[in-house]
Amino acid sequence: MALKVLQLCAVDFTLAKFLAPFCFFLKERGYDVTAACSESEFMAPLRERGLRCVDLPIARSANLASHARSYLRLGAWLREEKFDIVHVHTPIAALIGRVAAARRGVPIRIYTAHGFYFHDRMPAHKRAFHVGLERFGALFTHYLFTQSDEDRETALRLGIAREGRVRTIGNGVDPARFDPARFTEADRAEMRRSLGIDPAAPVLGIIGRLVREKGYYELFEAMRDLRARIPGLRLLVVGDALTSDHDDHSENFQRTIDALGIRDAIVFAGQRPDVPELLHAMDVFTLPSYREGMPRSVIEAMTMGLPCVVTDIRGCREEVLDGESGYVVPVGDAAPLADRCGRLLSDPARAREMGAAARRRALVEFTEEAVFQRQIEVYEQLIRKRIRF
Repeated sequence: MALKVLQLCAVDFTLAKFLAPFCFFLKERGYDVTAACSESEFMAPLRERGLRCVDLPIARSANLASHARSYLRLGAWLREEKFDIVHVHTPIAALIGRVAAARRGVPIRIYTAHGFYFHDRMPAHKRAFHVGLERFGALFTHYLFTQSDEDRETALRLGIAREGRVRTIGNGVDPARFDPARFTEADRAEMRRSLGIDPAAPVLGIIGRLVREKGYYELFEAMRDLRARIPGLRLLVVGDALTSDHDDHSENFQRTIDALGIRDAIVFAGQRPDVPELLHAMDVFTLPSYREGMPRSVIEAMTMGLPCVVTDIRGCREEVLDGESGYVVPVGDAAPLADRCGRLLSDPARAREMGAAARRRALVEFTEEAVFQRQIEVYEQLIRKRIRF
């Protein structure tokens, strides 16, 4: 009989965007795969493609009563399903899932840390609390995957994992999908026109949720300076739409944009499925985040041949080689962000050279096939040993 695997996360956007390719990879290799999370509009297309998906509401808030309900519901379901492997993702789902799976005697429990929630800029007491949660979760974990070497080293140093039970798997994308050779200059011009951007305009791009920790305030400040130096510059934001009732910083973003006088220089594209096409419409990519794991958006941009300007944080500094495939700048500082983006936007030849270097690096280091292979090697190792800790 095929081994039963559960991939568990909080929301179906994460499932569709990050986990589905690995689910299908496992199915192709004979595993009986189920995915579970809170359902919205992203789950139905995966079902149509043949992936078994289960709606299991998991709140992303700090509502303990909601988490307790999710834990009880998950535990009862696990008792019925009798999975061989439970593989968990995202902080709340990962903690609830590992404890529930251990209680129900699931033989193999794996956790992928897509960037630990705690980081160096976090207040010490808050950081200690989240480190404590990770240590607690580790008690119910057979194996830990991290996406960056830095997180692996952090996990070992802080007692979140022990040597032999943790592996860096990296992050990656499908290079056939993210291939600039698929698109023409006419495609680029048409995409820009559809977004209301002049085909000849310089375009700086970002992909990410509209939250403070993605560095949007610094990026908006940088845009104020950049547009004064680079005529016609546009910032293309791919992610959430900016609306007055958005539940995460939207009103503050609106006020900031208006105060800086840059509203007409920003295009909010919202959530889009055509990410390669949108990246092809950009000249330079940036992600000035405060915290990441191993951001896929940067890898997507690199694979599409874009030079990237990122902050000096874990994951990002492993992806981008400063001065070669882009630039690495300090966290929370608009001035160097504007300087490095400006260098690339005002020097297309340099941007193309760095973009080509970025793509070469991505094709060697950041393909999804390599990431999948590292994970299935551990799956097979644990299956052979049937380790029970």
